[in-house]
Amino acid sequence: MNRSARFQTRFLERFPLIPERPLARYGATVLLCLLALWLRWVLDDAFPPGYPYLTFFPAVILSSFLFGARPGMVAALICGLFAWYLFIPPRFGFAFDYRTLVSLAFYLGVVTVDIALVHLMQRANARLHLAREDVRKLAEERGVLAERTELLFQELQHRVGNNLQMIGAVLSLQMRGLEEPIARRAIANAAGRLQVIGRIQRRLYKSDGELVPLGRFVQDLSEQVMESGGRESIACHVAVESGIVLRPDAAVPVALILSEAIANALEHGLAARESGLIRIDVRRHGEGIALTVEDDGVGLPQGFESERAESIGLRISRVLSRQLEAQFVLENMPAESGRSGARMRLHLPPCRVAGSQ
Repeated sequence: MNRSARFQTRFLERFPLIPERPLARYGATVLLCLLALWLRWVLDDAFPPGYPYLTFFPAVILSSFLFGARPGMVAALICGLFAWYLFIPPRFGFAFDYRTLVSLAFYLGVVTVDIALVHLMQRANARLHLAREDVRKLAEERGVLAERTELLFQELQHRVGNNLQMIGAVLSLQMRGLEEPIARRAIANAAGRLQVIGRIQRRLYKSDGELVPLGRFVQDLSEQVMESGGRESIACHVAVESGIVLRPDAAVPVALILSEAIANALEHGLAARESGLIRIDVRRHGEGIALTVEDDGVGLPQGFESERAESIGLRISRVLSRQLEAQFVLENMPAESGRSGARMRLHLPPCRVAGSQ
C-alpha cells in the first residue's frame, strides 16, 4: 500500500467524529440541516418546480458520514420536515395527498439507502482498524518473543559449549592421576577433542542465530588449533571462498575433520621442523565444497593407506566423512606440484551446503 492509500485509509478510520460527545454531534447535525435549509431557500428561484430535497440529501449524507448513523437519521427527519412544510406544495403546510406521500416515500427510500451505506462503510473501517491494531500488537509481541528466543538460544549455545569444555577439563584433571602412557594419551586426545567441540559450539552461530560463514569459522578454528599446538614458528595460511555456509548438521563434523588434519600436520608432518607452513583452502567444487589442508613437512610414510590406518584421529575423520557422504583423501603432495608434504582433501556434497536442496 502506497503512502496516499495509507493516508486515505487512516483518514476514513477516524469517522464518525467525536463519538464521546453526543451533544456536540447532534448540535452539528442540526446546524447542517439549517445550512441546507438556508441554501434551499436562497436558491429556490433558481430551481425548477419539483426539487424539494436537493440541498437536504447532502446534509443527511454528511451527518451520517461525519457523526454516525443516528445523527444521520435525525438529519433525515429534520430535513424531511423542512422539505415537506416549506417546499412541497401547498407550501407552509403538511399536505397528505397522493403526490406528497409518493414524494416522501421516495425521499425516505433514498436517505435510508444513503445512511445504510455510510454506516456499513464505517463499520468495515472500524473492523479494519481493529484488525490493524491486532496485527500491530501481534507484531510487537512476536518481536519481543523473537528477542527472548534469541537470548535463550545464545544462552543455550554458550551453556552447551561450556559444559563440553568442562567435561574436557575434568578429563584433563583425571589424566594427571594416570601413569600409563597410552591411557594418558587417549584421555588427553579425548579431552582436547571435547574442548574443540565446545569452542565450535560457542562459535557456530552469530548473535542473531544465523550460522557463521565458513570463512570466519575456519579462520577462528585454525587459530585455536594452532594456538593449542604451541608451535609459534609454524605459519598457517587460510583461503576461503566467500559466501559459503554449511548446514548445522555438517558444521561440527567438518570442524572436527579440519582440526584433526591441522593437528596431524603439526604432530607428524612438521614434528621435526623448526618452521613450516600449513595451507588451508576452501572453495566451491561444482555445487559442493572442496576443503584442502596441506603442509610442507616430511609427508606420509611410504606405502601409507589412510583406509587401513589405526590412528584414532584418522578413524574419526573417516567415520565423520562417511556420515557427511563426503570423499575423504589423505595423500602426499603430487610430484608435479613441486612441493613436499601431505595433503588432506575433503569433498562435501551439495546437500551439506546451506541453501542447497
